[in-house]
Amino acid sequence: MTIKPSSARILIVRMSSMGDVIHQLPAITDLARAYPHAQIDWVVEEGFAELPQLHPAIRRVIPVALRRWRKTPLASQTRAEWQQFKTELRACRYDVVVDAQGLIKSAAIARQACGPVAGFDRHSIREPLASLAYCRKYPVSKTQHAIERNRQLTAAALNYPQAGALDYGLRVPPRELTWLAAGDYCVCLTATSRADKEWPEANWIVLGQRLLAAGVRPVLPWGSAAERERAERIAAALPGAMVAPKLTLTDAAALLARACIVVGVDTGLAHLAAAVAVPTVAIFCASDPALTGVLAASYAVNLGQSGAAPTVDAVWQAVLAGWQR
Repeated sequence: MTIKPSSARILIVRMSSMGDVIHQLPAITDLARAYPHAQIDWVVEEGFAELPQLHPAIRRVIPVALRRWRKTPLASQTRAEWQQFKTELRACRYDVVVDAQGLIKSAAIARQACGPVAGFDRHSIREPLASLAYCRKYPVSKTQHAIERNRQLTAAALNYPQAGALDYGLRVPPRELTWLAAGDYCVCLTATSRADKEWPEANWIVLGQRLLAAGVRPVLPWGSAAERERAERIAAALPGAMVAPKLTLTDAAALLARACIVVGVDTGLAHLAAAVAVPTVAIFCASDPALTGVLAASYAVNLGQSGAAPTVDAVWQAVLAGWQR
């Protein structure tokens, strides 16, 4: 495939989840290096639309609401929003559309755009039928980390050599977090999408006590009522800890970027912490970090694995090592 570097128009389809969207960002940095004048657009679930906007190479973010629309597929508002989405999606003719998600739903969205669709071949994705929608298909080993898979697919689809260090390329705008007390703090990401991925509250309390003894305030964000209750229970046992207010993703990025360290379970915000280059310790209790753990050129450590959560001592030693860098 031949693309004119001075006028390339490229669409990325990577709709969800938060961690997967973040895993696509280094590929955008690679792409912008290869085609510095390219116009790069991105289709993403509306709840994560702030994330691509943090990358300066993204020209336009096109929000999609499949998660919300499928709850009321026949509603007049759903039909109207779907038509509006298609109009916005088809407003530009693309040189290539890259389905970086590799699912039937993402392939269907990619085919709605104007331009040839590229993606993983049938042996490289979770839903092989999705590859039937692609004009160009590329083999990418499933044994690699998701970030490297995305970088390789994007490089193959746009025909440039993958080169350069891992770089998420994020630019976090300044945010005035007036609720945040002065002094050093550690963001403790205690909540995740599945109960089996949670680290025991008792462990968070012990870790928080050690942080406070070291002069570092634990700050606990949350995303739902249940997560807020969990954060409040942990903070109640840690005088000096702070429960954050409800945050936008941009505010969360600003909070993470200013922290002296971040400790979190397997959740999208832990990947965002690594993406903004803050020292990050990720705790795995029910999943394998080899393919989807935190990964960065800065300090990023994965502890534990499915069925074997790390101890408080192991996490604390990783925290100390992060401070010493």
